[in-house]
Amino acid sequence: MPRSSSAKPLAARASSTPPPIQSAVSKPKSKGAQRKDDYSSEGVEDNDVFLLPGSDYQVLLGLTMLGALVRLFRIYQPTSVVFDEVHFGGFASKYIKGKFFMDVHPPLAKLLITLFGWLAGFNGDFDFKEIGKDYIEPGVPYVAMRLFPAICGILLVPTMFLTLKAAGCRTFTAALGAGCIIFENGLLTQARLILLDSPLMITTAFTALAFTSFSNQHELGPSKAFDPSWWFWLVMTGLGLGMTVSIKWVGLFTIAWVGSLTLVQLWVLLGDYKHVTPRIFAKHFMARVFCLIIIPLAFYMGMFAIHFLCLQNPGEGDGFMSSEFQSTLNSKGMQDVPADVLMGSRVSIRHVNTQGGYLHSHPLMYPTGSKQQQITLYPHKDENNIWLLENQTQPLDIHGEPINGTNAWYNLPELPYIQDGAILRLYHQPTHRRLHSHDVRPPITEADWQNEVSAYGYEGFDGDANDFFKVEIVKKKSKSGVAQQRLRTIDTKFRLVHIMTGCVLFSHKVKLPEWASEQQEVTCAKGGTLPNSLWYIESNEHPQLTDDAEKVNYANPGFFGKFWELQVVMWKTNAGLTDSHAWDSRPPSWPILRRGINFWGKEHRQIYLIGNPIIWWSATAAVVIYVLFKGLAVLRWQRSCNDYSNVVFKRFDYEIGTSVLGWALHYFPFYLMQRQLFLHHYFPALYFGIMAFCQIYDFLTARVPGIGLRENPVINKLGAVGFLALSVVAFGLLSPLAYGNPWTKAECNRVKLFSTWDWDCNNFLESYDAYSSLTQAPSISQTPVQSIKTQPVQQVNQPFDNAPPAQVPIVQEQQPPVEEQPAVSGAPPPVGQKILSREERVEYRDQNGNLLNEEQVKALEGKVEFKTRYETRTRVVDADGNEIVAPESVVPPPVAPPHPDVEGVDRETPKRLVPDEPVPVAEKSVEGEKEAEEKVAKPASENTEATGKQEEAAAV
Repeated sequence: MPRSSSAKPLAARASSTPPPIQSAVSKPKSKGAQRKDDYSSEGVEDNDVFLLPGSDYQVLLGLTMLGALVRLFRIYQPTSVVFDEVHFGGFASKYIKGKFFMDVHPPLAKLLITLFGWLAGFNGDFDFKEIGKDYIEPGVPYVAMRLFPAICGILLVPTMFLTLKAAGCRTFTAALGAGCIIFENGLLTQARLILLDSPLMITTAFTALAFTSFSNQHELGPSKAFDPSWWFWLVMTGLGLGMTVSIKWVGLFTIAWVGSLTLVQLWVLLGDYKHVTPRIFAKHFMARVFCLIIIPLAFYMGMFAIHFLCLQNPGEGDGFMSSEFQSTLNSKGMQDVPADVLMGSRVSIRHVNTQGGYLHSHPLMYPTGSKQQQITLYPHKDENNIWLLENQTQPLDIHGEPINGTNAWYNLPELPYIQDGAILRLYHQPTHRRLHSHDVRPPITEADWQNEVSAYGYEGFDGDANDFFKVEIVKKKSKSGVAQQRLRTIDTKFRLVHIMTGCVLFSHKVKLPEWASEQQEVTCAKGGTLPNSLWYIESNEHPQLTDDAEKVNYANPGFFGKFWELQVVMWKTNAGLTDSHAWDSRPPSWPILRRGINFWGKEHRQIYLIGNPIIWWSATAAVVIYVLFKGLAVLRWQRSCNDYSNVVFKRFDYEIGTSVLGWALHYFPFYLMQRQLFLHHYFPALYFGIMAFCQIYDFLTARVPGIGLRENPVINKLGAVGFLALSVVAFGLLSPLAYGNPWTKAECNRVKLFSTWDWDCNNFLESYDAYSSLTQAPSISQTPVQSIKTQPVQQVNQPFDNAPPAQVPIVQEQQPPVEEQPAVSGAPPPVGQKILSREERVEYRDQNGNLLNEEQVKALEGKVEFKTRYETRTRVVDADGNEIVAPESVVPPPVAPPHPDVEGVDRETPKRLVPDEPVPVAEKSVEGEKEAEEKVAKPASENTEATGKQEEAAAV
């Protein structure tokens, strides 16, 4: 930290009780206490964490053991899939099987989770598909896989302790910070599950420890520069940065924090012209470049090299990657194919922009529009991708007569190359129809600038003028040379312009409904964007292209090409996660702990991510205190007050400011993101907030003179103990939500201070005795969503607490009284009782789950946003028509609601549909059905494995 020219020397601090300020001032200045004229900072001592007294290591060991006890307590609970274990456990399965997947996060933590599972005997057969899926019966070593995040959570305790000691804090202050980590409910919840946030937190904390230790060595001046300790902590900082960014891209914020403070250090070095020559400055600069840029980048790329080595087989994620990338996967490689494309070539045509799907048709008809045969984009190789390229007229024989038939192009005297501007027809060999377009709106994208594309005709039919397309080679996208003059396999990128209407063959990220197997829509667009209108030929076969013809194949992108392509795909996919979600939250709500995330619910227990409000709000208050302090300090500096001549004032500003800067750089960038965000995104900022709180506490109780606290060390100890005691009480009250322990409704309601803490107390039983006598009911892992016309399969009687103030009415469907078997979710009725009817009823509830009557609902119309949730109920009545209440034990509690996950694509064209059968028009959804589908329970995270559900139409 640079010192002011008018700064006074700081009296040496005693290891026990410091002397009164008057004696320190009146004491004559010794030679050693005089100001230095180098870049060292005043008031800084050597806080090497390897040279702490033995008592500190004893405290450190005790805190670590306590942290292990808290983290590992009942880590086997629950015994089913929780929250994003769906994803990260599933990724472990794919690593072991070697199946390629696409995820928005770098691979380090996922690789380590896989390693722990593999060492415990996991063979990858368990798929982690659903929240609530049982681990015990298939014998999944889930405890071992949870052990890695738990170890990371345990190590966070000593890391905080050592970081505060490196920053110059007292032992009890460092213990206070470690205790805040131990008893922070949110950090505990993340550390007990197969999730990435706990590994992210330990690497972020390790980076903060390493850089704080390095900064301490740097501020001691030239005498410490380039010493072994100086180099060690600088290298460890770079390694920490590499590990952090290799787990999540949130590590980029940590890089920004270290980079900002490094620039400050270099600026101070640049000002010391007496001791820092240009040569020494260059040495400082290059040391930081190597350690803080080269090491992290090399580590990051090394993790992807391991990632590629593990994933060498095709998988659900390869559809995201380019054809060149896919060709490097086992069984995805392609044999060399003829380079020249001729009239009569049988080809497969791929789209350039949307992960390279194939132009495809199958013997199914559009349900609307022309009702002709469907044209789609299909992501896998299939016989229905083959097209025969025909000229607009049939070839002539030696007598000038047309040669009919699809084989007419196979024995011509000259090779009929397809030049730029050629007009041709595309004949679909499997169904004997031609690619066709006309002035009819598509079934999904019903825009004026979009025309339907279909397959039209029959075997032997000559076709009509709407079958003609002009080849328009896009030279700037094609390989230079011959590929820019005529069609060449792979190398030529071209557009197909419809002659009659002028539209261009086009595809975008819009999925057709189930009647087209949810394949991608293909249309003919007038003025469509170039990337979505580009095509190229992948496979090419013609009798006149013999084995000695020129061949081509995909270029191997190599490691660097694959690495860069995957980074681009990860970035685009991450930015595309913009759908709303029941448990998402925005940055303004995080510092005040407005709401949490529902992770899991089963057997009247619940796991809900919520922080310890005492610790959370104290960290936020510390940030606010520093901002107010800094504002006042700037005003006084502008008024020429000499505050910065006081060393304690200056150190307070710099040390607390460093932690608050870390908080800000890990918090404010989320305001710029439009993607889905959740409370756990705030954890790295919370860590720096806790550091700032502890440092402020240390300054007030052990460093600031004149207020009576520094002179009484017992105050520092008692204050730390008192705060931790209060935190432990809050921790204990909320701990059932972290551990998934039994809880009662009364205790739940007592600690639920705010309505925005939206876990549902009605899920819990009335007493703990009820848990001991509770019989196991058939459990479900996901809440089924039923059409209004289907029979209900689940009894649900819990209010939907996280809904907005009211609920949209659901169309009522009263079934006629019939005798039938009990629903799958309900217990069988007692002997002598029958299920005479099943019905659906409308309920309106507010955000607290309170039932609203008709007058209240009517009064709220137009004033609130309505949401829909289906709740079906089976009425069991006796012979007299009296309703029999089902036992409470058969009511399954809700599980965590959905996040728009990414799904794999279909592996083959469905065989279940009969060729040319009419496809019925899908029934129109009743009001609210779409909203109900969005509430289907699935993982609530930002993770994305390949899917089409989240994809939206690309703009023209």
